[in-house]
Amino acid sequence: MSGVSHAARAVVLDIEGTTGSISHVHRVLFPYARSRLADWLARHAESDDGRAIVASVQEFTGAPQLTTGQAVVVLQEWSDRDVKAPPLKTLQALIWADGYQTGRLTGHVYPDVPVALARWKASGIARYVYSSGAVAAQRDWFAHTAFGDLTPLLDGYFDLTTAGGKTHPASFEAIEKSIGTTAESIVFASDVAEELDAAAAAGWQTVAVRRDDDPRGPTVPGYRNVDSLDGLLAPHHAAD
Repeated sequence: MSGVSHAARAVVLDIEGTTGSISHVHRVLFPYARSRLADWLARHAESDDGRAIVASVQEFTGAPQLTTGQAVVVLQEWSDRDVKAPPLKTLQALIWADGYQTGRLTGHVYPDVPVALARWKASGIARYVYSSGAVAAQRDWFAHTAFGDLTPLLDGYFDLTTAGGKTHPASFEAIEKSIGTTAESIVFASDVAEELDAAAAAGWQTVAVRRDDDPRGPTVPGYRNVDSLDGLLAPHHAAD
């Protein structure tokens, strides 16, 4: 069973299901962006961001002939299926940014998160976020929480475009290189077994996080599980 057995120099955290609730993402953020996809692209069709998103959809689908209207349909289908496609994640971040600025949206974090981040910062442990959501969306999430702006407690962010897919060991190797420390001194916390598998394959330490409100049950099989960040870096021993 995986766990923290060596001194940690860096912690890398997932967002959905780990630092924030799954229901907030699926019941608040996704519908908010989904209902605004078409309008946003219509209003920004001639902007650099708008053209870049359409071009990215064309590239991702291998269909350079797609019109803006057809790209909207693709983006809506991806949203409905929660496809981890960079063009969708980029557009969601732009739409959510408006919501955060107007106060319509807040980033959900569990109460133990700011406490743990502050404790690790005081202890000299580097703190990063790795999520499928775009880096811009990650920053907005942590900048607009019920506990205030938590971004000063974080050292950096990684997403699909800066690191790669979360089920690929190479993505974790890329993050390790960027952080500049050894694999065995990095702890990855996630609620998804496939992501933990990839991190473990890259030589990272891993801890599963399953919150009390997680609909999938209390544990991720095969991993040391915690239900908050309070005990995340507690040593794990085979006899536990």
